[in-house]
Amino acid sequence: MEPSTGLPGVNVIDAGAPFRWLAAGAADFMKAARPCLAYGAVVALASFGLSYGLIQSNLAFWVLALTCGFVFIAPMLAMGLYEAGRLIEAGERPTLGRMVLLPQAFRQDVAYLGLALLLIYFMWGRIAQIVYGLSTYTLQHTVPDLVRFALYTSDGHNMLTMGTIIGGVIAFFTYTLVVVSAPMLLDRDTNVFVATITSFRAVTQNFVPMLIWAVLIVVLLLSTALTGFLALVIVFPWLGLASWRAYRDIVRASQSVPAGAPA
Repeated sequence: MEPSTGLPGVNVIDAGAPFRWLAAGAADFMKAARPCLAYGAVVALASFGLSYGLIQSNLAFWVLALTCGFVFIAPMLAMGLYEAGRLIEAGERPTLGRMVLLPQAFRQDVAYLGLALLLIYFMWGRIAQIVYGLSTYTLQHTVPDLVRFALYTSDGHNMLTMGTIIGGVIAFFTYTLVVVSAPMLLDRDTNVFVATITSFRAVTQNFVPMLIWAVLIVVLLLSTALTGFLALVIVFPWLGLASWRAYRDIVRASQSVPAGAPA
């Protein structure tokens, strides 16, 4: 069967919707706590292991850069959680096996989206390296040294300001393309172009609530770094399930809008 090329309708939501998604995601989490915790533990362990390896290699800067860039690839890492949300919505019980072994995740269009996000992630790493290099002539090898440089020097302040501005623009652009498209590709027989266009329309037609949702995602994900990524065990599956709720709330079930027509 050929993927559908029709654009689904996009619902208009209010500013309180992101908080309802978080509440619904928490409720879904409690319905499948064991597999969701296991899923989150894998992500947390991988994040901790990578950060620990970088710190031991005296590459503290890359811990900061890659942690900030985690939001770029998180939507693809959450594919199993979208599946859990879909199963819960259908009245079924998710298992870790069904969340991990997803035939839909190996579709060509999903691979295209994942590759695009990976390239953006690598691009961010290079940009962050350039911003860091332009901000100082010395290399901070340890996390305490990097924190002192960033928080207590004017060059560090300039680095944080420039990095935040550039990273914020890249992150919001990425978010616009993927916030709806990732779960949509899992849920529907559609292509990556229709999915990303739908995601863009979802954000532009609901700019304020989707901006609030973006801020909540970034704050919750980045705050897990304060716990050595241990909090990802809970926060990551919670956000993944809430993101499924967001997709279901925004994108209409029937694909009735032809390409080029208004929602």
